[in-house]
Amino acid sequence: MTQSRGRARFGILVPFTNTNLEPDMALLTPKGVSMHFARLGGYDQDEIPDADQMHGLGAADLDEPLRLLQGVRPDVILYGCTSATLTHGPAFDRELAERIKAESGAETVTAAGALVHALRTLGVTRIGFASPYVSKINDMAVEFLAKTGFETVARSEVGEELDNYGQGEMDPRAVYELSLAANHQEAEVIVLSCTDMRSVETIARLEAELDKPVISSNQAMVFQAMQLAGIKEPLAGYGQLLEGRLP
Repeated sequence: MTQSRGRARFGILVPFTNTNLEPDMALLTPKGVSMHFARLGGYDQDEIPDADQMHGLGAADLDEPLRLLQGVRPDVILYGCTSATLTHGPAFDRELAERIKAESGAETVTAAGALVHALRTLGVTRIGFASPYVSKINDMAVEFLAKTGFETVARSEVGEELDNYGQGEMDPRAVYELSLAANHQEAEVIVLSCTDMRSVETIARLEAELDKPVISSNQAMVFQAMQLAGIKEPLAGYGQLLEGRLP
């Protein structure tokens, strides 16, 4: 029987319209870890999740969801929206993680920060970037990554403005095609940004097809959270990063 608790508790802050972060975490749960969720507001579910909406989410008051999440005394807290801090920049992302840690006493991971941590762990500098975001957020994401030391040599976009539910409704085949379009001979790794995009299910297939690592927001968050919790065993089936096949 799989051990489902007793080793560590991960608390996850998730945007209230996100439908895929929780299922992904069910797939990615390490042995002995329990996952606990609290939902975030700060944006309009009926508006396109553009730069202004995601900027608002990043700046939203965390006091109540964080207070509720602290009720389970998590060992690590994961801030589960990538674009909310991509739209503010690296300094904001770091400061948010530090503030959550100071208020909760738990180690803290942000989705955007976890992507940076994963890329640094892999020792790469040139990336292909794919997301379901609007173009302006992709511009901000490329700038964010540039400021943290990574050059985007190729990027792919959906080509239409998806609403809050449209991002999560992309099926794995659509995510796979979007990811392939971000590949480039100079890209050392493919980055799949968005905690509500069904990237986790495509990672292994993409790595086999492209013969290079693939990093997703949710996979990267779990990787960093496991390190912070002192969990060293590989997690099979979801890419080189979690399987420990590192340079």
